Amino acid sequence: MLVRLEQLSQKAEAALTAAADLEALNELKVKMLGRKGDITLLLRGLKDLGAEERARVGKRANEVKAQLEELIQNRAEELQGLQLQKRLQEESIDVTLPGVALPRGSKHPLTRINEEIVQIFNGMGFAVAEGPEIELDYYNFEALNVPKDHSARDMQDSFYIDEDVLLRTHTSPVQVRTMEKMAPQLPVKIVVPGKVYRKDDDATHSPMFQQVEGLLIDRHITFADLKGTLMLFAQEMFGYNVRVRFRPSFFPFTEPSAEMDISCVMCGGSGCRVCSHTGWLEILGSGMVHPNVLRYGGYDPDHVTGFAFGMGVERIAMLKYGINDLRLFFDNDHRFLRQF
Repeated sequence: MLVRLEQLSQKAEAALTAAADLEALNELKVKMLGRKGDITLLLRGLKDLGAEERARVGKRANEVKAQLEELIQNRAEELQGLQLQKRLQEESIDVTLPGVALPRGSKHPLTRINEEIVQIFNGMGFAVAEGPEIELDYYNFEALNVPKDHSARDMQDSFYIDEDVLLRTHTSPVQVRTMEKMAPQLPVKIVVPGKVYRKDDDATHSPMFQQVEGLLIDRHITFADLKGTLMLFAQEMFGYNVRVRFRPSFFPFTEPSAEMDISCVMCGGSGCRVCSHTGWLEILGSGMVHPNVLRYGGYDPDHVTGFAFGMGVERIAMLKYGINDLRLFFDNDHRFLRQF
């Protein structure tokens, strides 16, 4: 049996060395070492040998297997190298030439502004909160002091899925959701970035746009805290020379309510076409949280107060970058996007 084993070993080595490609090499490996290979079939006769001869033949068989496996590995690497060299010659590729650099992408301008807004408020201690874009009518309107027959709903005509479910028209529902989770813990101090949806579509409105909502609830919070917070935000975003003013307004979920304007970033407040020669640009709405909203959230308005504000990310981006048509953000024109 040892003689037969040596003969098979020599035959296998010669065949493996002469293998022309990887496919032929693999076939020889199966023929020699497979479950029905020549060497495997030969070794099945070990059971008929005496103990001493069986040990000698078994030892030699293991050596032969190891030698053949090493030979197969070396020959496979050699054939792979030859195959690569042949392909390179046929394709006439100069592998020493520098590669073609892929163009680098960049963040969308709205993403940049959104992150900058959140970063500014993070620096003032506001945490980030999120909520669902498909919202219940209760959170989107009723818990924000806007009952079903309230005329203020006409200001936020939205996309309804059914009578009680809609695409949220603002990020304000997260205010009540967060208060419900945290009550009676204080303070509640969050900013809420996210997409919202309304039936608007023109040069300054989009059916889908982004908002950043802010909410602070604690004891002894006043309108002065709101003004100081938003003034610092405006200075961080538009520069420390910017001036701000607050105008009385109406929002069902805040009382009193105010619109905040900044001095025109184009003319510095002297008056131009962008600010309609008023010297001011509106950037956000704000106010003290309405007592009814505090009650819906689980807080007692006799013991705590709070303020809230909301701004459109697109609006801030248009003012920051001097863009006059909101639709440019969504056209995906590389000539526009490369500027950022």
